Amino acid sequence: MNYRSTVVVVALVAAWCALWESVSFANVLSGLVVSVPAVIFAGSHTNGPSIRLVPAVKLIWLVAFDLVKSTFLVVWEILTPIDYTDETIIAVDTQIEARSHLLLLVVAITLTPGPASVDTDPDTGRRYSHLLHADAEPEVIEHVRRLAELSCEAFPTAAVPDDPTHLEEARP
Repeated sequence: MNYRSTVVVVALVAAWCALWESVSFANVLSGLVVSVPAVIFAGSHTNGPSIRLVPAVKLIWLVAFDLVKSTFLVVWEILTPIDYTDETIIAVDTQIEARSHLLLLVVAITLTPGPASVDTDPDTGRRYSHLLHADAEPEVIEHVRRLAELSCEAFPTAAVPDDPTHLEEARP
């Protein structure tokens, strides 16, 4: 077991103890019983660079800020007597590199009240989102692209081919 695997095991055991809300011999031992086989079977090799801390913190901060901001906006919508919503569904295209992070983008957008992910096309990287206000479309598109950019910076992956048809050629 290398240094990276040891760090992962320690983090998993800490998370295990946090879930049980106490650090005891039994919790540490059961955490080791769960985490060591998980790390051994999953391996600790990556396809490229590991997580980049600064962009990851920026991404977490942006999502947390969005959560607070959109919660206040939804509360405002509920408390105002006049309905100012103009609902729409928009399509947002993301760059090729962001296709590896579509799940992260869908969760980050849907986590915040207001916009919601309706559908995603993994072949093209196009996301369909429901908005409460149609006039917010340009800001939302720019925001989704910023989230995609930060997720690509924070969690780099192996190179993605430009042509999505390579998947069909590789199938038997």
